[in-house]
Amino acid sequence: QLVESGGGLVRPGGSLRLSCTASGLILDRYQVAWFRQAPGKGREGVSTIRFSDMSTLYSDSVKGRFTISRGTKDTVYLQMNNLTPEDTAVYYCAADPRGPPLQYRLWTSAIWGQGTQVTVSA
Repeated sequence: QLVESGGGLVRPGGSLRLSCTASGLILDRYQVAWFRQAPGKGREGVSTIRFSDMSTLYSDSVKGRFTISRGTKDTVYLQMNNLTPEDTAVYYCAADPRGPPLQYRLWTSAIWGQGTQVTVSA
């Protein structure tokens, strides 16, 4: 399973680091992605990391502000800087051994965490 943590309330311009911790699975065998879902909107891909070559990918909306990285062998981080109110959402991590492109419809059969709330507000 996957468990997200690190969400919370932060002011615009602030930073948060989300963690995705795996148990019962070997992350090296998966591609891990972060998704988010804002109120009234669909789930969108934010970033993904492929452990075979440590390549990363970001959505245009977070590129240059967010960084995905591997922590311990069981943990993936999402460092979020210069946050704006538009980043307010529930953030989910997902793991899929197939490594699909960063589109939610291609990750529906992946292993998902329960999500962590990020609220950016003054």
